Amino acid sequence: LAERTFTALRRLRDELAVSCGTPLPELSMGMTGDLEPAIAAGSTLVRVGTALFGAR
Repeated sequence: LAERTFTALRRLRDELAVSCGTPLPELSMGMTGDLEPAIAAGSTLVRVGTALFGAR
């Protein structure tokens, strides 16, 4: 599910950049538990708080 969602979000970002005529270089998606698929799908920002500070 995460991989499909990340791919769909990247595609949407790319389509929006074309339709607006402006680059959208950042794509924030993913967290500690799914950072690999997020990065593979093109995420430029991943939240990794749990990896750094542990679970709440």
